[in-house]
Amino acid sequence: MSILLEICCGSIDDAIQAQAGGAQRVELCSALFLGGLTPSLGTIQYAREKLRIPIMAMVRPRGGGFCYTEAEFATMERDAEALVAHGADGLVFGILRPDGSIDQERTRRLRTIAGDNQSVFHRAFDVTPDPFRALDELVDLGMTRILTSGQQDSVPEGADLIRRLIEHAAERIEILPGGGIRPYNLADVIAQTGCRQVHLTAFKTMEDLSTRGRPQVTFGGALYPAEDRFQMTDAALVKEMAEKLR
Repeated sequence: MSILLEICCGSIDDAIQAQAGGAQRVELCSALFLGGLTPSLGTIQYAREKLRIPIMAMVRPRGGGFCYTEAEFATMERDAEALVAHGADGLVFGILRPDGSIDQERTRRLRTIAGDNQSVFHRAFDVTPDPFRALDELVDLGMTRILTSGQQDSVPEGADLIRRLIEHAAERIEILPGGGIRPYNLADVIAQTGCRQVHLTAFKTMEDLSTRGRPQVTFGGALYPAEDRFQMTDAALVKEMAEKLR
C-alpha cells in the first residue's frame, strides 16, 4: 500500500523542491522556527503557478500558543479568505480556548471559509486535554484531517496514541502523523501507527554569502541563528523517502 507523503515547507523554493522530489502534497508556511506561520500571499500565488500537487496553506498569525485575540482572529479570517481565493487547496489552522479545548465556534468559522477545500487542524491538537473528545468535535465540525505527533514531542514517542486515534477515527477523519519523522524511523512509524500518510521536513543547509562582510551583525532574537546559511528542502531526500513509501 502506498503511503502519501506531505512535505512541510517554509518557502516557495521548499515547495518547488518538494514537488521535484516526489511529494504528493505540501503544507506551505512561513517561519518554521516558530512552528509555522501564515505564508505571504505572493508565496501562495507563485506556488499555485509552479505546483501541480495540492497546497495546504497555514493560517496562524503568531507563535506561542493557539488562543487568539479578536484582532488576531479577524486577521486569520481575512488571511484564510485570501489564501483560498489565490489558489490554496486547503487551510491548516488550530484554535483553542484558554483551557486547551477546541474553540468550536472559531474553528467552524474558518472551516466555512475553506468551503469545498480541505481543512486541517494542526498540532494545536497535541495540547488538548482529551484527544478523543477533540477528535469527535473536529469530526462534527467537518474537518478533513488532524495533524498530530500523538501528544508527544515527536511521532515515534506518540505512536501508540496515534494508532488509537486512527482506530477511534474509523475513517470519519484523516489522521496525519507529523513531528520528528526521519528517514531512519519512517518504516517504524508506519508499522507502529498504521498510518496511510506522513508529514515531515526534508532539509539541507544552504549558504547565502551576502552577510559575510559584517558577521557581527544579527537580525534575529536572542538565539542568534547564523546569518550566512538557511535551510531548504532537499529534493533528493524527498525522492528517497517517496521511493520508500511506494
